[in-house]
Amino acid sequence: MAEVEVEEPKVEMEEEETPAEAVAVVAAEDEPMDIEQALKAVLKSAICHDGLARGLHEAAKALEKKTAKLCVLAQSCDEAAYTKLVEALCAEHNVNLMKVADGKELGEWAGLCKLDAEGNARKVVNCSCVVVKEYGEETRALSILLDYFKKK
Repeated sequence: MAEVEVEEPKVEMEEEETPAEAVAVVAAEDEPMDIEQALKAVLKSAICHDGLARGLHEAAKALEKKTAKLCVLAQSCDEAAYTKLVEALCAEHNVNLMKVADGKELGEWAGLCKLDAEGNARKVVNCSCVVVKEYGEETRALSILLDYFKKK
């Protein structure tokens, strides 16, 4: 039998090709982040690490156990006793309290919604109070949020 050498075609590749996603992530990290965007990112990270308490009952339990690190309250909450209770618990246990304008928006950030195929939020549930028990990993958004509370 005669041996036949088959030469493999050489494919030339450009040096160090960077995927578009990596470029987008770097660009996103460089742009300035306001406090609301930072809060949204911190809540998303807390959801991933199972460190979020949603609603008055869960929030009050987390505040009483002193496992709460941050509390977010919706200003659209029309129940005066509800806001008074959450504010008092935060003051008593020295937990940072942040207020956002809309409860629907807070519900979306806290994961109380369904996502459609495109990733848009559908069936968003109103949420008046969210407590972060575990931040998750150390991110730029978390450092922005903690700096905001130090200045306050």
